[in-house]
Amino acid sequence: MERTNGSLWTWPVHAVALLLLLVWGAPVLIPLLYALLLALVLHPMVAGLERRGWPRSVAIGTALLLVLVLVGAVLGLLAWQVGLFLDQLPAAEGSLWERLDRWVHDLMERHREAWWYSLTTALPGRVPSVLGSLLNGLFGMAFNAFIIPVYTALLLYNRRHFVAALAASVPTDLTPRIPAILAKAVTTYARFISGMVRVYLIVGVLNSAGFLLLGVPYAILFGLLTAIMTMIPYVGILFSSLLPIALAYTTSGSWWMPVGVIGVLGAVQYLEANLIFPKVVGERLGLSTLASLVVIFAGGALWGVAGMILLLPLVSLGVLVAEDVPALLPLRRWFGGTGG
Repeated sequence: MERTNGSLWTWPVHAVALLLLLVWGAPVLIPLLYALLLALVLHPMVAGLERRGWPRSVAIGTALLLVLVLVGAVLGLLAWQVGLFLDQLPAAEGSLWERLDRWVHDLMERHREAWWYSLTTALPGRVPSVLGSLLNGLFGMAFNAFIIPVYTALLLYNRRHFVAALAASVPTDLTPRIPAILAKAVTTYARFISGMVRVYLIVGVLNSAGFLLLGVPYAILFGLLTAIMTMIPYVGILFSSLLPIALAYTTSGSWWMPVGVIGVLGAVQYLEANLIFPKVVGERLGLSTLASLVVIFAGGALWGVAGMILLLPLVSLGVLVAEDVPALLPLRRWFGGTGG
């Protein structure tokens, strides 16, 4: 009886300790987890190059360079489209931006004395904090852009050591199975993520083509944006579609173009779910729709956008490992999409 009561009281303590670790350790954990997921995706490529006789450091550098080229190409295309978008904003007669500008101007005029007084009295004291927050954010982005590839390279280079350390940390009856369990999980996860990258590219091309046929301005920008935001399931496509729908209405003055935008996005999402995804990726990682939404919002509450992006694949990976670890079976039963 004492043992049962002890275990009953132990898991809430562990849960609280884990939550505190996640909250207070965010600056360290977020780039490390990004690097871990990237290392899992790149592992099959790196291992394949090593089997062909490539030195490990060269194989890792080549894989990271390919990722850098791919990300740079997508970001470059987006930056070019955003530049065109911003350059042509002032020329949009009667556009949503003009109306918004007039509304803000009228609002400020009506409350000019109040807001001017508040601004002049509050601004001097807020400049250091605002500037500090801006510089801190920019420094954090630059640091993460540097440290994530470094972490990834170190994880890949020392992966055998980490596997051995993990095997030594689990119960003895599970130790011999650790390499096989990890190999299965990493291979499945890497295949899933590489397939999803291809799915996002195909969805981006189809969205852009549909918007171009409709005559939606900046079709490539919004096609890629809606595809990239699909990384955040269910929520991303809803928010990313609002801007092209609003722009389609303000530029055309008719409801037919926004309806067409919704039709394009709906048709592409249907093709993605029923044709593109099954052909390109095959199987999902096993999370139910309810579990996915809960994990996404929990990640957002915990770490913001980084949490929404990171927590879902991490939980998916845990569910994947739980298939072969009896102690983790409750995790699969709670989060899995199929009953058992």
